[in-house]
Amino acid sequence: MFQNTKCECGHQNPVGTVLCESCGKPLDEALLKDEKALLEMRYDGVARRSQKANPHLVDRIWNFFSSVKIAVYLIIITLIGASLGTIFQQESTLINLTERSEFAAFYKEKYGTIGIVYHALGLSRTFESWWFITLLVMIGTSLVVCSLDRVLPLYRALSKQQIRKHLQFINRQQVIYSADLTEPAKDWLEKFGKAMKRKRYRVWQEDGALLAEKNRFSRWGPYINHIGLIIFLLAVLGRSVPAWHMDQYLALYEGETRQIPGTNYYVTNDKFTLDYYSDDELAANQKGTKVVKLYETKARLFECTDACDEPLAEPVLTEVKSHDIRVNSALSYKGLKLYQNSFQERVRLISVHPTLSDSETGKTIGSFDLLMDHPEETYALGEYTLKLNDYYPDFSLDGQKRPMTKTREPNNPAFVFRIEGPDVQKQGEVYIYFPLPNETSKYYEQILNESFKQRGDSTGRFALKVENALVDGKMNNIKYSEYTTYLNIRVDKAMPYIWVGAAISMIGLVMGFYWQHRRIWLRIDGDKLSLGGHTNKNSYGLRADVAGALGASGIEVDPKALDNRRNAR
Repeated sequence: MFQNTKCECGHQNPVGTVLCESCGKPLDEALLKDEKALLEMRYDGVARRSQKANPHLVDRIWNFFSSVKIAVYLIIITLIGASLGTIFQQESTLINLTERSEFAAFYKEKYGTIGIVYHALGLSRTFESWWFITLLVMIGTSLVVCSLDRVLPLYRALSKQQIRKHLQFINRQQVIYSADLTEPAKDWLEKFGKAMKRKRYRVWQEDGALLAEKNRFSRWGPYINHIGLIIFLLAVLGRSVPAWHMDQYLALYEGETRQIPGTNYYVTNDKFTLDYYSDDELAANQKGTKVVKLYETKARLFECTDACDEPLAEPVLTEVKSHDIRVNSALSYKGLKLYQNSFQERVRLISVHPTLSDSETGKTIGSFDLLMDHPEETYALGEYTLKLNDYYPDFSLDGQKRPMTKTREPNNPAFVFRIEGPDVQKQGEVYIYFPLPNETSKYYEQILNESFKQRGDSTGRFALKVENALVDGKMNNIKYSEYTTYLNIRVDKAMPYIWVGAAISMIGLVMGFYWQHRRIWLRIDGDKLSLGGHTNKNSYGLRADVAGALGASGIEVDPKALDNRRNAR
C-alpha cells in the first residue's frame, strides 16, 4: 500500500520516518494524537533499515543482527560459555599431554565423573571450540550491523539540521519555554546567542530562529566503542590463525637442544639454576621449608638455515640470541617469547665416557663420549672401530623376546655396537651396552647375547665400562641433568591489535559517558518566543544552561520550571 511521507513543509521523507527530517513535525499518527508525549529523539526520528515495513530475507537477517536485545542475549550466552570454560583447566594449559586419550585420563583421574563429562562435552577446549568462535563472530556481526543501522541515519539527521523547527517539535522537547517578548526580536536573539556562545555552544541563526548545539561529537562515542570492540574481536579471532598465535610448553633438560614445534627455531638449555631462600631470609613460620628464590634457564635460541625439513639430514643451526630466562624475564626474538614456566627435579642421563677394553688380554683400547640422544654412527678408537648397529632409547622386549623401545625418551638406553679391528673376525664382534646397568639390563643382555650367538655372531671378547672418579662431588665420566625446565613458548601477533581495540573502545566510552550532546531550538513568531531543548542525558545541566542564557537575555526563570516532563506526566 502506498504511503505518503511528504511533510507540510514540502520535504519528502523516506518510509518509516517518525519526525520530518526538515522541520521536525511528527509524522506518526500516534504521536500526533498524544500532544503531551515527549518526542523520541534518539535518531531524530530518521528511518532505519531495520524498521522496513515489508522486509525480504536479507532484511530479516539484518533485523536479527540489528536488534540490541539479540546482541545482549549473545553476550550473555558467550559469558556463560566462557565461565564454563574456567571451571577446570583447559587442555591448552596441560604440559606434556598430546593425545586425546591422555587428556581424557587426566580429567578422569583429577576430577572424577564430572571431569569425564566435562571433557566429553568439549568444555576442556571451550575457547578453541566451533560454537564459542561462532558466538564471537555473531557478536561481531551484531556490532557491525547495529552500528550501520543507526550511525548512518544519525549522521544524516545531524549533518543536515534545520534551524527553524515546527512548533510541535519545539513544544514536545525535554526542556521548553514560551513567553511574549517586550523588545525587538533581532536584538534579543543577539543577546541570547552571545550567552549561549559563552557556554561553548555553536550557534546558528536564520529568519527569527536559532539553533544552539554543544558536544555533538559525544553522539559518536558508542559507535567508536563499537569500532574498538570489533577490532578487539577480530584480533581475538586472529589468534586461531597458527602464524598469529602460539601458546605451548617445551620441556628441556640441561644440555638438550630441541626444535620449537611449528617453527624453524631451536632452543638449547645450557644450564638450569635453582636457588632457595636460606632460613635467615625466611619468615618465622617458613623456616625449615624450601622456598624457591630463583629458577633460571641459560638458554640459546637458534634458527635453522639449511636442511630444515630433511628428516635424515642434520639441520644447520645459527645462533640468533642468548638470554638467562627467569620468571617475568623472557627470551624475546621477532615476536617469539620464551618464558620460564616451571621445573621438575628429574635426574636424566645426558652422556657417558666409557672405555673399551679387551677382556682376553686386559688391554685398554680407548674411550669416547657417548650421547644418550642422537649418538654418532661410528667411533674410531685407534685400530678399532665401533659401528652403531641399533639404538633403543627405552629398551624392553616384546612378547616374543624381540628388542624394542617403549618411548623415545632415553630412560633405559641400549646401544648395539659391531666392533671391528685387525684381530677381529671379518663380520666383527657384536656387543650390547647398557649405560644404566641393573638386574633387569643384565637379564636383557644375557638373552640378547644368546640370540647373537644363535645367528652366528661373535660376542664376549670386548667390554665397555665407565671408570668413575669424583670431581667436585660429581662423576667426571658421567654427565646428567638434575632438573627438567618447562618453557612457555608464545607468539601473539594479535596482542597489539587487542590493545588498540581496547584503547579505542575506552575512548568511545569516555566520549559517550563524560560529555552530553545538548541542542536548543528557538523561534520567534511576531512577539511570541518558543524554545525547546534536548539532551541525550543530564537534562538538569541543559535546564541550567537555558535558564542562565535566558537570565543573561533579561528573562529570569527557575530551571525546574523548564522541565517539560512534569507536564508530560
